[in-house]
Amino acid sequence: MYQGPERRKDWPELVNRYQRLLEVTRKLSSTLDLTFLLRTIIQAAAELTDTEAASIMLLDSRTNQLHFEATTNSDLSSMEKIVVPLEGSIAGTIFTSGRPMIIEDAANHPLHFRNVDAQTTFITRSILGAPLISKEKPIGVIQAINKKDGGKFTQVDVQTLEGLASQAAVAIVNARLFQQSDSISDLVHELRQPLNSLNAATAILMRPNVPEEMRREFVQTIQGETGRLSAMTTDFLDLTKMESGRMRFVREPFNLFELAGECAKIIMPQATTRQVSAHVRIPDPDLMVEGDRSKLKQVFLNLLTNAVKYNREGGSIYIDGDIVGERVKVSVEDTGRGIPPEALPKMFQKFYRVPESADGATQGTGLGLAIAKKIVEVHGGEMVVESTVGLGTTFSFTLPLA
Repeated sequence: MYQGPERRKDWPELVNRYQRLLEVTRKLSSTLDLTFLLRTIIQAAAELTDTEAASIMLLDSRTNQLHFEATTNSDLSSMEKIVVPLEGSIAGTIFTSGRPMIIEDAANHPLHFRNVDAQTTFITRSILGAPLISKEKPIGVIQAINKKDGGKFTQVDVQTLEGLASQAAVAIVNARLFQQSDSISDLVHELRQPLNSLNAATAILMRPNVPEEMRREFVQTIQGETGRLSAMTTDFLDLTKMESGRMRFVREPFNLFELAGECAKIIMPQATTRQVSAHVRIPDPDLMVEGDRSKLKQVFLNLLTNAVKYNREGGSIYIDGDIVGERVKVSVEDTGRGIPPEALPKMFQKFYRVPESADGATQGTGLGLAIAKKIVEVHGGEMVVESTVGLGTTFSFTLPLA
């Protein structure tokens, strides 16, 4: 359809934009890593619309609110706790209407959700937003923010962002489905062993004249395996929520020394039975970090429990915390039997457990370290492991300073 001479002037720019969009689409279709995917999308949105920043908000179906999942203009940790309502906000209007929206003067617009600017150092001047729609169902909103050099958004910008949003929505849904199906397949495989143990134990208990001592042993087996099944399914749900971005983190400053001491006290009964001592060696008792305290407590307890379980009788555990640049490096060191070199690269894999040694150490769900690593990564840090067989193991991770 003929659009008039003024539209023809946009054609070369539109062709160039769509060529670049095609390149981005190929990149999106080449990965199922949700974190990498979201980062690629927002970087492309800012580039293609020539804006200072871009962000993605996805719907939390449980609360029916939008949450920031990726942003170029700020540390995501400062924005994850911001909840954007569907009513009374620009993003919410875009989501519910299913149509793109241009706001040239955000500061004076009645729908501008000022909590975002209030909780970050970024000032929003103008916004171009488009809905993320997959199979006629909205899943979120993508926004390009602040046209560079004070310019105004054009129809080419709108068409470009709509095209990106269309491809992005499909890619996000596919990544989520892949994560879920891949994880479920792993879970089903892992459930077989405890279920087989339960099946065998109950079959024996059904036989007449089973000696009382043997009966007690099989009842204990059933209790142990049902407990492991319960822990495994709980850990699995936590991990899948984090991988899909559906688990929310509350970020606030807290005292690292106090948390380390609190967790050391919790594992002391378990440590005392094996004559293992725990030492908090954080030099600054007032050291403050920022993050979700309850989630990071889970990280500490996982590492400390393992440090007790795989330690030697009369061994030691050391908890260190030192400032490195703008972050804190936390280490949990034990004097246990160590991890074989061939097992180190697999330590953070889901359901991986180091082959049981001769001392008969109890195996867990195989998800604790994967969960701990993911919690640290959500905080913008990283977790690593170092070990020497016969000497001990050290797990280290980084956290942002408050």
